[in-house]
Amino acid sequence: MSFVKRLAIKGIFWTIAGDGITQIIRFGSHLTLTRLLVPELFDLVSLAYLLLAVVNAFSDIGLKLSIIQNQRGENPEFLNTAWTMQVIRGFFIGLCVILVTLPVANFYKEPGLLWLMPVLGINTIIEGFNSTATSSLERKMAVKKVVIFELGIQIVSTTVMIVWAWFDRSIWAIIAGNLTGALMQLVWSHFLIPGKSNHFAWDQEAAKEIFSYGKWIFLSSALFFLYSEADRLILGQLFDWKLLGLYGGVFRLSDMPRHAIMGIGRKVIIPSISMLAADLPSEELRPKILKNRNLILIPLAIGLAIFVSCGDQLTLIMYGGGEYYVKYSWMIPILALGIWHRSLHNLMGSCLLAVGKSQYLAMGNLLTLVNLCIGIPLGYHLKGNLGALIAVAVSDIPTYVVITYGLWREKLSCFWQDIQLTALFVGVLAAIILCRYALGGGLPIDKLSAADMIPINSLFQ
Repeated sequence: MSFVKRLAIKGIFWTIAGDGITQIIRFGSHLTLTRLLVPELFDLVSLAYLLLAVVNAFSDIGLKLSIIQNQRGENPEFLNTAWTMQVIRGFFIGLCVILVTLPVANFYKEPGLLWLMPVLGINTIIEGFNSTATSSLERKMAVKKVVIFELGIQIVSTTVMIVWAWFDRSIWAIIAGNLTGALMQLVWSHFLIPGKSNHFAWDQEAAKEIFSYGKWIFLSSALFFLYSEADRLILGQLFDWKLLGLYGGVFRLSDMPRHAIMGIGRKVIIPSISMLAADLPSEELRPKILKNRNLILIPLAIGLAIFVSCGDQLTLIMYGGGEYYVKYSWMIPILALGIWHRSLHNLMGSCLLAVGKSQYLAMGNLLTLVNLCIGIPLGYHLKGNLGALIAVAVSDIPTYVVITYGLWREKLSCFWQDIQLTALFVGVLAAIILCRYALGGGLPIDKLSAADMIPINSLFQ
């Protein structure tokens, strides 16, 4: 077994383990804080973080990815130029957040934003001074060290939130936790790699390479943010608030495997392919990719088939057996089906990023956004709630098509392997559903009713 393959296997293990522990901590802290703090505080914080996410998404130029992917990623001048750009970006985001505080607070009639948003802006400025060490460790696939670093910060910041909320049930509990996490990340990041530190520098060639690669990352991130929010914006016009809230929770649950796949892509696929691409032509690189992606996709096919087959029961476990949740327990199996093609293009999109071709992901995200905006209203018009959710599940098939085209252009095509793996997924899914049905468990979408296939919103009938 090659050195890179050993690192990749370890990296996959630590990425999945870290993502699982992160989700458990996040879920547990959310349950605890909802019992300590009033719901209005969460609405206020959610709004502030949404506004911060907008500025973040529309200023992302792929600095971390540039360090991981670029052949000069270990060069001190390159790293310090990237760090200088990161600091500038941190100040830009922080100042933008502070400047829009007053008009945003007046628009939403939320005086609490007047002091919450400036604190978040200061947080962002602090984060801009974080060391590039985490990106350097990801480049070398030292995933264990990165995961421990991330979990350590999450555990400390979550503990501060809960302890503060126990004694002072105010929004300052969430702010204190996040500020503690930001300061801890700043200090700890500069000690991750002994003997290496960042300082202000500007290498014109390095900046040119980062901007060249990052312009497509910028566009891709902005479009990804838009289509990530588009479903809820459109469904907000179709569903009532209770159903929209259930959809949000169900979607996050069904989307958890995608987060793990994206983590594997960033922490394992991009650095490993970048290492190999430096020495191998496409004709030799492609067989290695095809062989090793089976290590991820075959277990995923089996696990996802189980997840889809039992998704309705998972809904009842998570939300209880109330009549309302039983009625809509069919939602997770429908949404979870979309994880399969999403995982295929996320993994191979990472390969294109690793070889420096970031434009395909941006084009795919643009088509997905268009598909969502047209598909959800059309699906609802044709088949009501069911049609709208099917449109969400298949919304990013255009991204898969564009990524597949990009792989073909770069001589890294894996389309026929995708066909074979999809056949495996469908076969396992059919076998599990047949077994469930034969044992009297019915189908995952048994609670789907005729009313769910009839549009009731007059705008889209």
